[in-house]
Amino acid sequence: MIQSVSTNRRYIIIAIFLSVGIIYLARFFYIQVIDDSYIKSAQHNFLRPVTQFPSRGLVYDRKGKLLVYNEPVYDLMVTPKLIKGMDTAEFCALIGIAREEFDKKLRLAKKYSRDLPSPFEKQLSKETYGTLMEKLDDFPGFFVQPRTLRRYNDRTAAHLLGDIGEVDSATVKDSKYYRDGDYIGKSGIELTYEPELRGKRGSKLMMVDVHGRLMGSFENGKYDTLAEGGENLTTSIDAGLQSYGEELMQNKIGGIVAIEPSTGEILAMVSSPSYDPNLLVGRLRAQNYGKLLTTDNNPLYNRALLSSYPPGSTFKIIMSLVAQQEGVLFPETRYPCAMGYPPGGGKPACEAHPSPCDLAMAITYSCNSYFCYVFKSVLDKKGFNSFEESFTSWRKHILSFGLGRKLGVDLPTELGIGVPTIEHYDKVFGEGHWKSSTILSLAIGQGEMGVSPLKMANVMATVANRGYYYIPHVVKAIGDKQFQFEKYTTKNYTDVESKYFDIVIVGMEDVVQSGTAAASKVSGIDICGKTGTAQNPSGKSHSVFVGFAPKDNPKIAIAVVVEHAGWGAEWAAPIASLMIEKYLTGTITRPEIEKRIKNGVILPVPKVAVNNER
Repeated sequence: MIQSVSTNRRYIIIAIFLSVGIIYLARFFYIQVIDDSYIKSAQHNFLRPVTQFPSRGLVYDRKGKLLVYNEPVYDLMVTPKLIKGMDTAEFCALIGIAREEFDKKLRLAKKYSRDLPSPFEKQLSKETYGTLMEKLDDFPGFFVQPRTLRRYNDRTAAHLLGDIGEVDSATVKDSKYYRDGDYIGKSGIELTYEPELRGKRGSKLMMVDVHGRLMGSFENGKYDTLAEGGENLTTSIDAGLQSYGEELMQNKIGGIVAIEPSTGEILAMVSSPSYDPNLLVGRLRAQNYGKLLTTDNNPLYNRALLSSYPPGSTFKIIMSLVAQQEGVLFPETRYPCAMGYPPGGGKPACEAHPSPCDLAMAITYSCNSYFCYVFKSVLDKKGFNSFEESFTSWRKHILSFGLGRKLGVDLPTELGIGVPTIEHYDKVFGEGHWKSSTILSLAIGQGEMGVSPLKMANVMATVANRGYYYIPHVVKAIGDKQFQFEKYTTKNYTDVESKYFDIVIVGMEDVVQSGTAAASKVSGIDICGKTGTAQNPSGKSHSVFVGFAPKDNPKIAIAVVVEHAGWGAEWAAPIASLMIEKYLTGTITRPEIEKRIKNGVILPVPKVAVNNER
């Protein structure tokens, strides 16, 4: 009995030792064969992977002028495990941070990893980098990784060129390319053409000593990969015209868009007020963005692309074409005007001019009464089964000019609204309770009609081409290859036949020669245009002008909106004519007009708070 108990005890002890041995052997196998974390930790004690950031592609204007380039900056990296025996006060003084900030940044780095390097201070200037490198050996655990930042030569076209910023966590999670700390296009063509501009990163394996100091490439660079620079972009922008447009729009609110009709290339896109794009670069980007966001009149907002303005009388050009296509308007058609639309009791009102007018004269003198008659003739045309059917037909014509929908411009944001629908009017007036006279304000580009300066300019390119347009775009070439996307080289036709454009263009030419914009004519240039005074419910009317030049073989189509500026002839028309003259001739022959425009200050009167306490 005693012997049996002793034998069992011996087996139990042997089993325990065998179990412990098996557990240790299994653990050793897992560490040596399966788990590579210790190998990686050992490697990082003497090897450091250093990212080679690619040079972002440069950006040029249509004439080869450099608009956007790269400037070297340096990220200060840290491996917390290697920090020891350093003078923290001296270190903070060198890179310009407080001790509290140092401690905070180090805690974040340790949270990321004690063994792996992570950014400690981003985007050191060349001056700080130079001073730090002289003493970097005194600060074990720290090293510098070079990269580049964007710089903007002319300090113009901020909304169009866009900016770059640090990638967000959601993008990192969804992308196979981006990592924490990378930079990405945030707006403008920097965002649209991010894949082409960013290039491809590389990597170097560097040997380091126990203090984290670089000792050279591992195995002579056998495992290194080279960074590939991004593609350069050649834009359609004329840098001189862009800069000139921004000068003319100083101290004014609004937008200018100029397009080359024969290609759809955007020559200038001005949004005012604007800002220096260099403000959204580097370590002060977040701080400057916050300031711009709270600045009066929001300079970050791209009015040329995103604002929806009533087109005013410029819409009469489209109405002239649609009515001819519908067979209810002819060049000789005359309608009366008694300082306003007679059936409406003189409303909408009109300025004094010869009456009755034919079509060309009505465009020349911008007769409101004439186009109210025209609008009703289209909407009340016989042959439709219902008024809703005729409205749908009218709306279809308008959409064919690129209004009321997104054009597809190669910029990241664009308006896709602006032409009212049956559903909207049914909601406002009730189904079956509205007709042409109810929505008569559409006849003169008011009411619910809204158009951006980009779309106004595109309509002018369409008229200049006698019935078709190319989708407006900013980029001409990517790298050495001409930009040949089918989307931007395909003609988009309106549903108005080309034969109806000639009489409208005659009227537009007369607008500048002898009509509402006669003060803006330029000797030797046949400008065809149309003024507009867009009513503004929150203040003085907006000044609007659209046009193209020359009349034959047009080189430029343009739209100008100046908010709170009144008559189209007073501000928008002279700005457009100066832009046209500058682009076509390179000179200005009317310095007195140029001076008046540049010195003009047209800003909304700030609202004054009213104290009702007695």
